[in-house]
Amino acid sequence: MVFAVVLIVVVALLAGVHRYLWRRFVGDTTAPGSVLRRTGTVAAVVLPLLSVGALVAGRAGAPFWLQRLLAWPGYLWLACLLYLTLALLVGEAVRPVLRRVLARRGPERPAESAAAPAHESAEVLVRPGAADAGTPEPAGPATAPGASEDAPRTPLAPEPGPSRRLFVARAVGGAAAVAGLGTVGYGTYGVLRGPRTKRITVPLARLPRSAHGFRIAVVSDIHLGPILGHAHTRRIVDTINATRPDLIAVVGDLVDGSVADLGPAAEPLADLEARHGSFFVTGNHEYFSGAAEWVDHVRELGLHPLENARVEIDGFDLAGVNDVAGESEGHGPDFDRALGDRDPARAVVLMAHQPVVIDDAVAHGVDLQLSGHTHGGQLWPGNLVAELANPTVAGLERYGDTQLYVSRGAGAWGPPVRVGAPSDITVVELASRQA
Repeated sequence: MVFAVVLIVVVALLAGVHRYLWRRFVGDTTAPGSVLRRTGTVAAVVLPLLSVGALVAGRAGAPFWLQRLLAWPGYLWLACLLYLTLALLVGEAVRPVLRRVLARRGPERPAESAAAPAHESAEVLVRPGAADAGTPEPAGPATAPGASEDAPRTPLAPEPGPSRRLFVARAVGGAAAVAGLGTVGYGTYGVLRGPRTKRITVPLARLPRSAHGFRIAVVSDIHLGPILGHAHTRRIVDTINATRPDLIAVVGDLVDGSVADLGPAAEPLADLEARHGSFFVTGNHEYFSGAAEWVDHVRELGLHPLENARVEIDGFDLAGVNDVAGESEGHGPDFDRALGDRDPARAVVLMAHQPVVIDDAVAHGVDLQLSGHTHGGQLWPGNLVAELANPTVAGLERYGDTQLYVSRGAGAWGPPVRVGAPSDITVVELASRQA
């Protein structure tokens, strides 16, 4: 019942937003029956349908080629919908100001579409001697004495032009379109360009001098799918390898799809290079995509899955827990299994996809937790929503004796767009306080 109510509210909200966009971009700026009006109306119906298709195609088991066909226009429209709406809302504040400015410049001219035909607005005169016939005749413009009847006549009124309201609607709509679509274009470029490298230093109290300067390349939320594929993976692998890390931590949400569809896209991961190897933990999207199959596949590619497990690295322990989404399949995080019997004198770094497990990490004496999941909000103001559901949205914060680092991720879910939350690969350099 609750789901049905939420669904109805969401559908009604989306319908209302699309109606608002149609009115401002189409209804207020185009003439009834015009080609532009018809084109805008068709787009207002087709684009949301493509978005729905992109969202449900994968879950419905549609062929991968169809998922790819729907993904680009469908997902991009969701981003356009957000920023076009925000731009128009700003325009609502500008609209009355612009009208007042124009009103001070002179009286409003009639719109072309509203201009009356000449024979209706012309002054009517009756020629002398014609009154009995009752035949009125429209009078033309006055002619100077001695002027020829065939000479050009000066019009008595200005030519009709766009009304002030129409001008304002087109000006505000045009500016909103440029701002909204420009924002989406720049955000798309940022994703397709690939993530940039960040570097941070994290001191650990129990890290021995021998491990001082140990570098972990942290990458999360790659999100291979119908949009981001083989080329995206190759860019990420090349970026990671260029940092020459000691260890690579892939912190979940690698894929949005099955091994059958996305196996080729993940192949460049086999080229990851690190002295102590590459490690992987599941994210919530792996459990939408066949987690067991992906765990086996990344192992074939040379990564080491940490399924509620721990390995000893020179100077510290590296542990990993399954994502909380695995609880629905009986494979959720098990901190006791991963950390219960370790040597408490050794520092421990934990790989856990979602930041929300930080309380368990603190309770088990973790020195540093590496997470992703939030995308840093991905699409501003999505960071405000992400802050409601996560203790940390991006960056490094301390919780008791445990430090939590959250990556913004290297890819994007849904729209291949990032605004205010650039993608990243982070090189975490561990520092010993004994050094």
